[in-house]
Amino acid sequence: MSIREVARELYKLQKEVEKLEELIKKEPHNRDKLILELYKLKAQRDKVKAILEGMKKYPDIRRPR
Repeated sequence: MSIREVARELYKLQKEVEKLEELIKKEPHNRDKLILELYKLKAQRDKVKAILEGMKKYPDIRRPR
């Protein structure tokens, strides 16, 4: 997977998190289920973000001096 694809996935997940946060504010009666879904999405977003950050670092062999 290329850096561009990972970045797109991260952007998509971030938008889903924002949309779900707004939905939680608007619909308090279904809040518990939505919060659980929000925690799952945030965990997935953080995992993809860590993958992207790892891809951006230089390998040890080609590190500039």
